[in-house]
Amino acid sequence: MDQALASLSIVMPLDGRQSETARAIQRGALRYLAARGLVGVPEFSLASGRRADIAAIDGRGEVWVVEIKSSVTDFRTDRKWADYRLHCDRLFFAVGPDFPVEILPEDAGVMVADQFGAGLVREAPRHPMPGVTRRAVTLRLARTAAGRLMGLMDPDGVRGIEL
Repeated sequence: MDQALASLSIVMPLDGRQSETARAIQRGALRYLAARGLVGVPEFSLASGRRADIAAIDGRGEVWVVEIKSSVTDFRTDRKWADYRLHCDRLFFAVGPDFPVEILPEDAGVMVADQFGAGLVREAPRHPMPGVTRRAVTLRLARTAAGRLMGLMDPDGVRGIEL
């Protein structure tokens, strides 16, 4: 491997739409997912046009969606997370340490996160996607992740490619 490439450190730019609290929860949730063997794509656009806070996939192809809620108001005013179930095998909420987890739906997993990591409060029930949906979501995840990496390495190289 080329020595310059081996020492290359690529950092994603911050998404300006998120609060500092949401970014901390996102970082901790991504670390938790990695510790469980999943790789995650933040701000993932679903085929429905919705945007999942994190979509992640494990080595067997199981897909998780993690919806970040930075406050009770954020949870109560945003109900589009129910649509995410069609695009994943498991749906989780990731919230901060002070969030009252008892208000979250029982049929979704819950993790409590901060900038350093996360802990699982409740496992998400598994609701397997149909094969055709799994293929489409997996392909979209792969193209999104690869496209973002290409865009960081060569922003002009991905112009015109739909990610």
